Formats: sequence, structure tokens, C-alpha cells
Amino acid sequence: MTVFPHKPTGVPVQVRSGLMERIVRNMTIGLSRLVKTPHREAAYWGLGRPGRGVILWATGALILCVAMMYIIDADSIVWARTLPAWFRRASSVVTDLGLSGWFLYPLGLALVVIAFIDTNRLPLRARATVATMSVRLGFLFIAIGLPGIFVTILKHIIGRARPFVPGHADPFAYSPFNWSAAYASMPSGHATTVFAVAVAFGAAFPKLRLPLFAYAVIIGVSRVIVTAHHPSDVVAGALLGMGTALLVRRWFAIRRLGFAAGPDGRIRPYAGPSLQRIKAVAADMFAK
Repeated sequence: MTVFPHKPTGVPVQVRSGLMERIVRNMTIGLSRLVKTPHREAAYWGLGRPGRGVILWATGALILCVAMMYIIDADSIVWARTLPAWFRRASSVVTDLGLSGWFLYPLGLALVVIAFIDTNRLPLRARATVATMSVRLGFLFIAIGLPGIFVTILKHIIGRARPFVPGHADPFAYSPFNWSAAYASMPSGHATTVFAVAVAFGAAFPKLRLPLFAYAVIIGVSRVIVTAHHPSDVVAGALLGMGTALLVRRWFAIRRLGFAAGPDGRIRPYAGPSLQRIKAVAADMFAK
């Protein structure tokens, strides 16, 4: 069969078509796994419907944040403004380490690379390794990205003034449905991201939990020091980030994607491929 080159790029039409088919196939397989029916055991273990737990979590978060508004929000901002200038400048640098792009861009790029892989040409063991990696990367991307999207919308609906807005140091200054960044204080997007990161990466890699939560707390405190948020904003974002990441983990677990759920209700991660195994698979792909 003759293959005619595509005139603008010189790339054969067959190659371009095959590449697109491969990407669509890989994406379709990945999405179908996410929406497949949960295993029947999940219902018996109490993992199928987390409705009551979500209500209790939301109620507790609301009570805590309202109490903080009355008790510590205003005094915390006054305290932050008395800190040395050099300390506040350092905090403004540290706080940027909580931006979601530090995590979502690399994870998204890795998922795009996997979508290009022609898994049909790989040995069975290599295919299993790629599938395991895609599930784990997909979990991390969704568990971090989903709460970020939710909070980005919610904060503009609430319209709480940031502490640095002139004349609005009062923690009860609100302008609902205000789409200005100055009125996007509650909840904190940085806190949502870093605590979702702590839960998501901590769920997949349990040994990282302690340093990740320490990192999340530092970022959360830095948001108050730079007067971008009240403490209640940070706590609200942290609870939303953790809660949403836990729900995403539950969603994956009841479908046996990256996590195993047992009769005791505990969710544990499946063992991931070793670094040596990943290097071997990469070598096989480049060799072909």
C-alpha cells in the first residue's frame, strides 16, 4: 500500500491517524475505568455511599470556621502585620510553593505522555506497569485538581474580602458573587491545594505523609502572614482539600483502582511498580 505524505508537514497520513487512534483508545480505556460499576463488596463494607460522613464533615467544618471568625481572625491579621518585614518577604516566596501548577502540570504532562504509548506493542508485564502508573497518576491529578476547581468557583460566590483590601480588615466584610480576586478570600485556594496534595500523595505513598502535612501547614500559615487570608479561610480550604481528596480515594478504592478496601473499611494502596521496573519499561519502549 502506498502511503502519501501530508503536504504541510510531510508526516505520513497513516502515522498521524494511528497516533490519534492510539490516544483516543488510551483515553477511552482510562475514563471507562473511572466510571465502571463499583465492586459489590463495597456496599457491605460501608464504602458505597459516604453521604452521612460528608454531612458530618461539612457541618463540623462550618461550625469551626464560624467560631474562628469571631475568635481569632481579626487578631491574627493584626499579629501578622507586626512581624518583621524580612519575615513577611520570605513568607511571600514560600507561599508560592503552594500553587497548584507545581503538581498539576507535571502530573498532566505525565498522563499525556502515557496517552501516546502504544501499549499493544508492549509485553504483558510492561503493559501492567504502564496501567498501574496511569491509575496512580490519574488519582493524584483528580484528587488535587477537583477540589481546586470547586474552591475557585465557591470563593467567588462567597465573596469574602481579603485582609489586605483597604477598609475591609473586618473579617465579616463580604460581597457575594464578586469575581474580583480581592473578594476571593474564603476558602483559601493554596490551602485547598496543599492539603489535597498531602492527602493524595500520602494515600499513594504513606511514608510521605508526615513531611507532606508539615509542608501543608507551613503554606497555610504563610497565607495568613502575607495577609492574603484569614485563618478561617485557610482552615476551610484545608478541610475542603482533604475531604475531597478522601472522596476521590474512596471512588478509586470501590472500583479497585490503585487502592484496596477491606472488610474493616480501611483503604490501602496497592503496591506500585519499582523505579527499576519503570526504567526497564522505558528502555523497552525506546528500544522499539
